[in-house]
Amino acid sequence: MHAGKPAETVDSRQERGGRSRRLLAFLPLLIFAALAAVFLLQLQSGKDASEVPSVLIGTQAPSLDLEPLDGLMADGSQVPGLSDAAIAGRLALVNVFASWCVPCRQEHPLLMQLSADERVTVVGINYKDQPENALRFLRELGNPYDAVGVDPRGQSSIDWGVYGIPETYLVAPDGTILFKQIGPFTVAKIENELLPLIAEQAALIDPRE
Repeated sequence: MHAGKPAETVDSRQERGGRSRRLLAFLPLLIFAALAAVFLLQLQSGKDASEVPSVLIGTQAPSLDLEPLDGLMADGSQVPGLSDAAIAGRLALVNVFASWCVPCRQEHPLLMQLSADERVTVVGINYKDQPENALRFLRELGNPYDAVGVDPRGQSSIDWGVYGIPETYLVAPDGTILFKQIGPFTVAKIENELLPLIAEQAALIDPRE
């Protein structure tokens, strides 16, 4: 009996070691399951993961002082650059775009439609673009902007909290940022979110509306 004890102790140690190895083997699976559960909860919450909140909403818009896109003409005159004066006292839609941006091309027809709305002034920040390419882009697709400022190094866009383009901001006449669109506009986004805000602001400007 006494001679059997060492064998039992070795067996116990081997069994405990086997359990430990099995637990370590299952650890990556447990971590994956936990991450999957978190992702599933986010999906079930109904939140759009592409919507990144902007800390600038409700604050004063950053200052603008951008040179014009040289050669961009409207009614025989150079389209002005983008400055604070271009949007001061107006309800303005500030769109960040570039000729190399495929989603910018996709949303451009919607911007052309919005530019026909007299309640809002549409202006553009041309982001890290070649002037000749930007000119070709706007001549081909049409120019929805009352003013275009070039931002060759992206510094002004950084001040505005740009994550990636296109991005668009609705700015109140007093300079407060009311709304931010990350990525290209869709018809649903414009109809369900942007236009109601424009109508609300227009009513504040003209109570008869």
